Amino acid sequence: MRSEKTKKIVNITLCFLMIFFCLGFVSSNKGLYLSAICDALHVKRTVFSLSSSFRFITTAIVNVFFGALVAKFGTKKLILIGFVFLISCVLIESLSGVVWLFYLSQILAGIGFSLTGTGMVGCVVSRWSPENKGTIMGLILCANGAGGALAAQIVTPLIYGGDPFGYRDAYRLVAILLSTLLLFMIFLFREKKVAPGALPAAGKKKRGNGWVGIPFEEAIRKPCFYLALVCIFFTGFCLQGINGIAQAHMKDAGLTPEFVAAMSTISMLALTGSKFFTGILYDKAGLRITATICCSAAIVCMLALAVVSPQRSSLAVVYAIASSIALPLETVMLPLYAADLFGDHSFDKIMGLFISVNTAGYAVGTPFVNLGFDLTGSYQSVLLLPAGIMLAVTLSMQAVISAAHKIRKQTVTMEE
Repeated sequence: MRSEKTKKIVNITLCFLMIFFCLGFVSSNKGLYLSAICDALHVKRTVFSLSSSFRFITTAIVNVFFGALVAKFGTKKLILIGFVFLISCVLIESLSGVVWLFYLSQILAGIGFSLTGTGMVGCVVSRWSPENKGTIMGLILCANGAGGALAAQIVTPLIYGGDPFGYRDAYRLVAILLSTLLLFMIFLFREKKVAPGALPAAGKKKRGNGWVGIPFEEAIRKPCFYLALVCIFFTGFCLQGINGIAQAHMKDAGLTPEFVAAMSTISMLALTGSKFFTGILYDKAGLRITATICCSAAIVCMLALAVVSPQRSSLAVVYAIASSIALPLETVMLPLYAADLFGDHSFDKIMGLFISVNTAGYAVGTPFVNLGFDLTGSYQSVLLLPAGIMLAVTLSMQAVISAAHKIRKQTVTMEE
């Protein structure tokens, strides 16, 4: 029989590998496939980018029910189901010769990512490691960057190796990797069930640990809850809309595919460190400082990308670094927002809603930016608007944090 400590280490390691391959290989480098698939199938980018909207809408719907699904089926069953959907998605894309099959595959991807991504990691960490959530979440989710960096170097030669349908070989390789990890999940992952609203309490009360929280029914009566949802929606709208086309935009701007791949690798490697750093920063400095740094980096990366060119190629490096600091807003920060703002009582439900709203932003942001390309022939004209939106988000989140921390102080005082 394994000890609880051993089970915890094994589960955290498996979650790291899950993020490494599921997000790193399947999601992080979607931009590398964009121009290759559109050229091979002779379709407009707006038409093809709708496939991402199908994924994001599906993810948004599934995450509305995330808390109920975890309560009914547990984490392990859902993770295994998620892997099956992701493998099916990649296999369909390896065979697709028409756009509608990509739409179908991304519906499957939406379900798969809902059950193997940020929300599930937050769920597992809350059960197995309630102390120092930020650091553990950051450690696991930094695998996205490491996986994405490795994937960029592996799939780029396959996609652009001379065969117009080389992207199919890249997808087949990813399917093999996911299938191998699924076997490890089946035999090594262990469930830890807890009663709803009764997540394990953190040990010492210090910055970065959760609190008892308020019931879901009370949370949804608070104005700051809805302002948080608006901020999270527009964060997804801006970041996914921009990062989803960044690689294609740099290539269109005159940068070579090799240089763009190198920027992708730099961004993914930096993301590996930034997610871990974000978790540590949250545990040490709290939510306000961490959110402000990430949101400010988002504004910088959007401005840099808007004016990048072969003569200003250094701005591509600025984009790569700044985006790596901003992207934790879509991953590490969502469970931390839920735990810090509204506590452990309804953590699964609130986190699921936050992820749902965030991915709804993806669904709108991606086609919006690609529509700008089809109308003007360039992404540059639509890159400045998200920077202004993120400035408004940065300021609004300060109001959310102040209001939620006031509720937290009142609740903890009453408990004492």
